[in-house]
Amino acid sequence: MTKSQAKQLVVCVDNEGYPASLEKRKIYVALRDAAAEKHGLLRIIDESGEDYLYPKSFFRTIALPQAVRRAVLAA
Repeated sequence: MTKSQAKQLVVCVDNEGYPASLEKRKIYVALRDAAAEKHGLLRIIDESGEDYLYPKSFFRTIALPQAVRRAVLAA
């Protein structure tokens, strides 16, 4: 698995309990973590630049054109 395949882009739809860490309607990078997903969690790189676990229900996966995806991941 390549580095970019290990990441998916998601949009935050809820930040209840985490207003300082997550912004609604913002695109985040989710790192694949099979163990976390078994518990209904996603590993998200948040506002601090670090990755933390958040409820999977707070996010929706998004699909972007490849050029846009590369630009978002490079930012």
